[in-house]
Amino acid sequence: MVLVLKKNKIMKTAFIGFVFLLASTQAAAQSSLTKMQWLLGDWIRTNAKPGRSGLEVWEKISDTEFIGRGINLRGTDTTFVEKLKIICLENKIFYVADVPENKEPVFFEASSFSPTSVTFENVKHDFPKKISYELTGTNLKATISGDGKSIDYWFERKAD
Repeated sequence: MVLVLKKNKIMKTAFIGFVFLLASTQAAAQSSLTKMQWLLGDWIRTNAKPGRSGLEVWEKISDTEFIGRGINLRGTDTTFVEKLKIICLENKIFYVADVPENKEPVFFEASSFSPTSVTFENVKHDFPKKISYELTGTNLKATISGDGKSIDYWFERKAD
């Protein structure tokens, strides 16, 4: 009987420890997402080809989710739209791109953070394999890369 009680106490302690660990890792992911609030807002592309323009818009939905969209224009005609998310899922942070070319949204896991940059990766995706954002002053550089190819998109924060 004493052995059973000790075993139950050990199991309860282990369970409480496991729940605490899950809560703390989720809190760490949320904290990392909170530190990425510099990405929020409207960003106007500054290096588009003549006659073209683009923008990215990011907004906070909750402590565990940002939503965004990337839009490319030719004159006033929309030529490309991608639905974007940055989410906390299973104690990790993911960039989720939903574009017409892919049957399903593509998940890129956060691989590095700094106070002004973040990188997401999915080595199994055809292209890109890596998506990076870097804030420098009021400018944002987004880079997509993979398999020796790299494309930079420069943005300026839209004035209110």
